[in-house]
Amino acid sequence: MGGLSLTHWIILLLIVVMVFGTKKLRNTGRDLGEAVKGFKDGMKGEEEKAAKSLEDANTIEANAKDKSHSA
Repeated sequence: MGGLSLTHWIILLLIVVMVFGTKKLRNTGRDLGEAVKGFKDGMKGEEEKAAKSLEDANTIEANAKDKSHSA
C-alpha cells in the first residue's frame, strides 16, 4: 500500500528526465562525483598528516631518550 512499484519508479524517472533534461542530470552527477572524490582525498590527506605528526612525535621522543642516555 505505501510502497512504490517498478512502474511508479519508471514513471517518476521519466518525469524527472523531462523536467531537468539529460544534460543537467549528467552535469549534476559529475559534480556530485567530483565532490565525493574531493572529500575522500581530503580525508586521506588528514590521515596522512596525523600519521606524519605521530611519526614526528616518536622521533622527538627517541631523540630525547638518546640524549638522556648519552649524558
